[in-house]
Amino acid sequence: MSMKPNAKTVLDVKDLQTYFKTDAGIVKAVDGVSFSVREGETIGIVGESGSGKSVTNLSLMRLIPSPPGKIVGGEVIFEGKDILKLSEKQMRSIRGKKISMIFQDPMTSLNPFLKISTQMVETIRLHEKDVSKQEALERSIDMLKLVGIPSAEKRIQNYPHQFSGGMRQRVMIAQALSCNAEVLIADEPTTALDVTIQAQILELIAKLSNQMGTAVILITHDLGVVAGMCDQVCVMYAGRIVEKATTDELYARPSHPYTEGLIKSVPRMDTTKKGNRLFSIEGQPPNVIDLPPCCPFHPRCHKAMEVCRQAYPLVKDLGKGHEVACWLFAEESEKQRALNEANIKEKAE
Repeated sequence: MSMKPNAKTVLDVKDLQTYFKTDAGIVKAVDGVSFSVREGETIGIVGESGSGKSVTNLSLMRLIPSPPGKIVGGEVIFEGKDILKLSEKQMRSIRGKKISMIFQDPMTSLNPFLKISTQMVETIRLHEKDVSKQEALERSIDMLKLVGIPSAEKRIQNYPHQFSGGMRQRVMIAQALSCNAEVLIADEPTTALDVTIQAQILELIAKLSNQMGTAVILITHDLGVVAGMCDQVCVMYAGRIVEKATTDELYARPSHPYTEGLIKSVPRMDTTKKGNRLFSIEGQPPNVIDLPPCCPFHPRCHKAMEVCRQAYPLVKDLGKGHEVACWLFAEESEKQRALNEANIKEKAE
């Protein structure tokens, strides 16, 4: 997919940091994440479980439970304002209306005791005070039709348990877009669904994004989904973005060893032979409690060097909007400087 160079930036995330204080130490779940998303664009955030994908996007919505979590640094610029500095009242006017979120499991996101009509009408009237109950109901029915729910006039009076998993997810999408949100965050929206329904939901999100000009942030661990839906990709590992590029560029030229491993882990119909083992990245993701100041991927990396064990890599620009945080792309002088600084720090301690 291609970038939309003339589209305006609707959300700009700069050096976002979200930490959790635990008895064992400080969990740096998100540690300096930066990215931007433009109008009508879809950006994918990928990585293994525990890499910080969901916490990043819960931070954008200011939904981090406190305690133990806290957004300790960074900026999230939306409509010219840093939403991390807004009051809770101001945030409520944005959350659900201008920035909406589709959660992983619609059964736990929809209230099982309330009809779909009640939940959708309440969302619209909460954000648009001049809309009557009847107008909100009619708009809700139109949204259900838009997401492909048959007999929407009747089904809107049902309870969540009367819908299948795929239909519940469609209701969540309809509710998220009922106030014409500018940014839609989809947190692994197909996790609980079978493969056929997954394809329908993803196709629906892409269609609505094109129709309504909604920017989409898609959290997933499925690189096949990313290839088919996203304009940009951010690869996360241990709370940081280790590689960022357009989708075409990332697949044509994966540069971080972690990104290479993720792509090689996806089965390919054209190369997989009977009896061959699927590729997997050795080892486990690191414990992000009090991580040492080095590359967190180095214990699993077959290209690791001494500098990888001593200092966190610099972010290097590879051109065409392609950035990677890896010592493989640093100058020898930069590697030596990092080693010297690490040695000085170690002696001082």
